[in-house]
Amino acid sequence: MKVLISILMTVLFLSGCQPLMSLRADDFLTAVGYATISEQKGNDIHEKQIRAMRASKVDAYRELSEQVYGMRISGSSELRDQRLGNERASGATDGVIRGAEVVRSYKVGDSYVTELRLDIRKMEKLQNLGEVQQVPEQRQQTLF
Repeated sequence: MKVLISILMTVLFLSGCQPLMSLRADDFLTAVGYATISEQKGNDIHEKQIRAMRASKVDAYRELSEQVYGMRISGSSELRDQRLGNERASGATDGVIRGAEVVRSYKVGDSYVTELRLDIRKMEKLQNLGEVQQVPEQRQQTLF
C-alpha cells in the first residue's frame, strides 16, 4: 500500500513539473484598458462616453505593447550635500500591435473598459505583410 501511494505521489509530482507551454495549447495574450468617462473633454455625456471608449481601447493596446515588447524604464536621483534630492522615474513602451481583437467593451460605473485578445501566431504572420512606420512625434488634434 505504501509503495502504491509513493508511486502515485511521484506521478503527481512529476506531472506538476511539465513546462507550461505543453499544458497550454493557445498562444493568446489579453489586455484590459480603462478610462474615466467624467474626466474626458466633451460637450455632453455622449461625447465624453465616446472619448472614454476610445481611450480605454488605446490603454488596452498600450498594455499589449508592454507584454509583447516590454517597457523601457529610466530613472535618475540627485544627491546634494550627501542628501538625496529629487528622484525621477519614467517608463515607455513602443511597438506595433497587429491582429488584436476587441473581446468586450463595456461601461462600469463612471469608467469604460475594453478587453483585447492577441493571437501571437496571427501577429507574427501579419508582421511580415506590412512595413512598420514610425509614429510622428508631433501630435495632431483630433475630435477624439
